[in-house]
Amino acid sequence: MTTATRCMWMRGGTSKGGYFLGTDLPANPADRDTLLLRVMGSPDARQIDGMGGGTPLTSKVAIVDRSVRADVDIDYLFLQVFVDKALVSDAQNCGNILAGVGAFAIERGLVTANGSVTQVRIFMRNTGQIAVASIATPDGRVSYGGNTVIDGVPGTAAAVPLVFEDTAGSTCGTLLPSGNSSDRISDLDVTLIDNGMPVVVMRAADLGISGYEAPADLDADVALKERLEVFRLTCGERMGLGDVSSKSVPKMILVASPLAGGAFMTRSFIPHRCHDTIGVFAAISAATAALLPDSVLAEIAVIPDGNDKTMLVEHPGGSTACILRTNADGTVTGSGMLRTTRKLFDGEIF
Repeated sequence: MTTATRCMWMRGGTSKGGYFLGTDLPANPADRDTLLLRVMGSPDARQIDGMGGGTPLTSKVAIVDRSVRADVDIDYLFLQVFVDKALVSDAQNCGNILAGVGAFAIERGLVTANGSVTQVRIFMRNTGQIAVASIATPDGRVSYGGNTVIDGVPGTAAAVPLVFEDTAGSTCGTLLPSGNSSDRISDLDVTLIDNGMPVVVMRAADLGISGYEAPADLDADVALKERLEVFRLTCGERMGLGDVSSKSVPKMILVASPLAGGAFMTRSFIPHRCHDTIGVFAAISAATAALLPDSVLAEIAVIPDGNDKTMLVEHPGGSTACILRTNADGTVTGSGMLRTTRKLFDGEIF
């Protein structure tokens, strides 16, 4: 018998994937993951027998439920469906897919539109933190059209400001899991940091590359990727994440001096393929590292003045704007991001 599951496909930031009500999916996590692998067509490099687009950026899932918490509206669980492995991971958050969650909740009636802009308070189950999304709702319904541009997405759309509460130590328990702004591991200097996403920040030049290579060229560099994976396993242990061989964190962020007026350039591995852009939380974590005087980014990054800093994190597709709020002694007290989203279809997946 062919079964159908209700879902909405959305672009969130520079990613896209399936958005589901938790009540529309199997309650048992193993059965749920089996269904989601079929939905995406994994494991298969092309995901030809499913909706996935053959890259991690288009093989993502949001599960949304009405929250029982008094301080939020909805609960959001992000799942990364691997492309070439029969693996579904909840080990990380995703700020791009998060950009569509508020609109989805309003579309599904979990949140009532309120005025021209509706604020949706979201509990991120992966990390235990809260995000507030501001969704354009003129005439009492979600509006996806607007004039906001984000690099990595053609055209314009309505702005979705995201403000994050208490993202420091989202997975590792503390902003600096090793207790240091910089560590020497093997023969490389790194900054191990988690401000919404556990990342390992390292200078591209220390790996013998410029940091400006095309992602496809870095993906083709087998020796580089093997070295990064060995290093990632060591850093994962150092960050208190245990054996990360089957986990999608930490992300590896290679940095270089900026080219287009931003704070710094990045090449992000998620974790084994070079990202065409950079994830929202990975960008925030890396930007936070840039504000630490002794980090590996300290002598590379161009830091704007003022306590509220808009930092452009450069990547192969352009740049991602991170907003970091700091106090008088330079400590980061809050972070935010401007994203967009679009509803692509609403129906049933078979």
